[in-house]
Amino acid sequence: MTGGTRGIGFAIAEALVEVGHQVIVTGRSAVGRAPENCEYLACDFSDTDALESFAAQLAELELSILVNNAGANKVGPLAEYDLADFVRIQQVNLTASFLLCRAVIPGMCERRFGRIVNVASIFGVVSKTGRSAYSASKSGLMGLTRALAAEAALEQVLVNGIAPGFVDTALTKRVLGEEGIAEMVAQVPMGRLAQPQEIARYVRFLTSDENTYMTGQTIVVDGGFTSV
Repeated sequence: MTGGTRGIGFAIAEALVEVGHQVIVTGRSAVGRAPENCEYLACDFSDTDALESFAAQLAELELSILVNNAGANKVGPLAEYDLADFVRIQQVNLTASFLLCRAVIPGMCERRFGRIVNVASIFGVVSKTGRSAYSASKSGLMGLTRALAAEAALEQVLVNGIAPGFVDTALTKRVLGEEGIAEMVAQVPMGRLAQPQEIARYVRFLTSDENTYMTGQTIVVDGGFTSV
């Protein structure tokens, strides 16, 4: 799985290890911190050459599960947004997922088994000011999920997504601060942030043998935020 060194990705990796999977996680650092019993591979997805090389490496492995979780974001008004930032966010959030799916789906189809989960966001469903690039990438990821699900379904490869709401991670705390978190919590009907482990449990189901018929769906897990 990509982006597995912290936050939601770290929790997903731990959840998959708990049910016996051999898990490879990625991060940008040459020496990254992976969850216990996980292998670590470094790749900066904003680097096109590195990304294509990594995709070719995955194509050689007989993977049964792929979780696309790596992400990038920048908040700012459209008029002040640099094209380079927009392109970087699309590459990390959307292009990387496309390339990695393209690398692993043929082998999954040949073996007639595969589970792919693309980690989107509620900002692919709704949005707010300053999220133009991020929302574009996550909406695109949800569309990619639907298209690939239709393409691979006959070969028993299931492609789904998950769209988390506001999650209690170090990144959330750093970006929003205490006041920002309190403002967000006030808008969530359940009155709290999600824990990373709660998101991970949905990914664990989608990648398991228990999921035999759901494909092309993006599950919104947001405490009711997008329902009001």
